[in-house]
Amino acid sequence: MIVRKFFVLAHTAVVMLLAATLLNAYIPPSVLPGLNLLSLAFPGLFAVHLLLCLFWIFLWKKQAVLFLAVSILFLNPVRRWLNYNPQSADIPTLKVVSANLKTGKLGEMAAADYLNETGAHLMILQDPGEVQNMIGLAHKSRDYWVVSTSSATEIIAQGPLFGEDGYSFYADIKHQGKVIRVINVYLTPFFFDKNKVRPAEDLEKNRSKAKYILKRLIPTFRIHEDEVDLIADAVRKSPYPVILAGDFNAVPNSYEYYTLLGDLKDAFVEVGRGSATSFHDYKVPIRIDYIFTSESIKAISFRVERNVKISDHFPVIAEFKIE
Repeated sequence: MIVRKFFVLAHTAVVMLLAATLLNAYIPPSVLPGLNLLSLAFPGLFAVHLLLCLFWIFLWKKQAVLFLAVSILFLNPVRRWLNYNPQSADIPTLKVVSANLKTGKLGEMAAADYLNETGAHLMILQDPGEVQNMIGLAHKSRDYWVVSTSSATEIIAQGPLFGEDGYSFYADIKHQGKVIRVINVYLTPFFFDKNKVRPAEDLEKNRSKAKYILKRLIPTFRIHEDEVDLIADAVRKSPYPVILAGDFNAVPNSYEYYTLLGDLKDAFVEVGRGSATSFHDYKVPIRIDYIFTSESIKAISFRVERNVKISDHFPVIAEFKIE
């Protein structure tokens, strides 16, 4: 009886922590940064929740019904990490690739060759270096600091969102007689020293690493809060349908995710299959690269190019039909 009560309390605590991540849609990091930290732990917490559900099912206890029913609350949050959709029969008219090319492992020429081979009509890049100049698309954005957009069709207007040399800008492109506003997002990185982030065998070293991570995470969350508010405002005021894509440096179910999503649609949730994790330089893969779109830009397919290691991010490719 005591053991069962312990597991009930433990499982209840896990469910409450999972539910707390939903509050990121309403509470910013400047008020309660701990909620954003929980978004990082969401996959692990949900895995524990499922294991405990199996535990109750194995014991044939009524708690299994209760906790399985609670799982319905987390279906959409889970689908932002792991998803399955049937293949669409619609024919796409716009192919988009988004990629952070930092720390390219194959060199700029190899990255450019890969991008050109995708046949994408629109390339939304972060940390492109000289790659933008090697891309075969006819129209290119101005040389912003760490973001660039290349398009097969005309770029009729563009401008920064974070000052002259910021991490985000918009470019209005023409596509099949319509104008689409493309917003390239690269939220402020955490600037981790990766040697201080990777797990160590020594417990004391891991404690030191945890303190180092927290000191980087929480201040950056607050910077992101200001950045995503500016971007979300730009999306709301856009006179055209929007494609919002890039390296968000934020996981699903975070404040950044909820704020940027707004009334847009996550292409992976709409049509993706399998895992959407895109940053692979740590032992635990995470999802920080996204493509969001307005309602009138219908997602047809979405994939993460896991066999392409041109940087510490996998490129993401999506196809759309403009309605």
